[in-house]
Amino acid sequence: MDRIQAAIEKTEKEIALVAFPEVGPPPPANDASWTKLSHVNLDRKRVAHGRVVTIDRTDKANFTFDILRTKILKTMRQNNWTSVAITSPTPGCGKTVVSLNLAFSLANLKDCRTVLVDLDLRRPRVGSVLGLEKVYSMERFLKGESALEDTFVRCGENIAVGANSYPVSYTAELLQSPKTPSILTGLKDKLQPNILLFDLPPMLVNDDVLAFLPNVDCVILVVAAEASTLSEVDVCERTLSQETNVLGVVLNKCEYGPEKYGY
Repeated sequence: MDRIQAAIEKTEKEIALVAFPEVGPPPPANDASWTKLSHVNLDRKRVAHGRVVTIDRTDKANFTFDILRTKILKTMRQNNWTSVAITSPTPGCGKTVVSLNLAFSLANLKDCRTVLVDLDLRRPRVGSVLGLEKVYSMERFLKGESALEDTFVRCGENIAVGANSYPVSYTAELLQSPKTPSILTGLKDKLQPNILLFDLPPMLVNDDVLAFLPNVDCVILVVAAEASTLSEVDVCERTLSQETNVLGVVLNKCEYGPEKYGY
């Protein structure tokens, strides 16, 4: 029996290392920049109304984001990637909701410090979905005019969010400014996230996504069932693959789920 148990434990460890290769210990939880960020208590009812289901985990839809989380982490850790952009072909595909759910699903892993940045600067929604009342300016942060602690807040033990409260003009110019890479490097150095998520605009409506892609390791494309067309998805996939690594396509707003197993 002992040999059987030892074999089981060895197999489980090998499987875990395939899914989550050892990349060293997580960043310290008490570093100055992280603890300097204000902590906000989210209105759980408001957040749930915005279809963010991975915080309280009471909605059965949360498991789909956990599966997405595991697939993403496996690929990113194998390639030593830390930053991922999330976009969609057109508005209304639900990329912000996917970004938020993925961020909080990742943050449920104690060794995965997660930072979500709202870079859909023309139509920012992250702050409103979370019910953040203070006015935040991602534009001022990217220009180096506001400090990290004036733009980012902690929404849990190991998740921080950079929100933007109002639409910004000349967004593509801002995203591809020579200052932007150094600002993002400073963000990574100070907060030391294991995963850095960027909620970007839809890519077929402007050039913001193409302007920002050089700053990330990979990208996810969110498409809407019965709304996004095959030609839109094809154009986006081909364009994205020429600029960065494409992690995959997420089918959102699908009415049919895998409920046959009874979970």
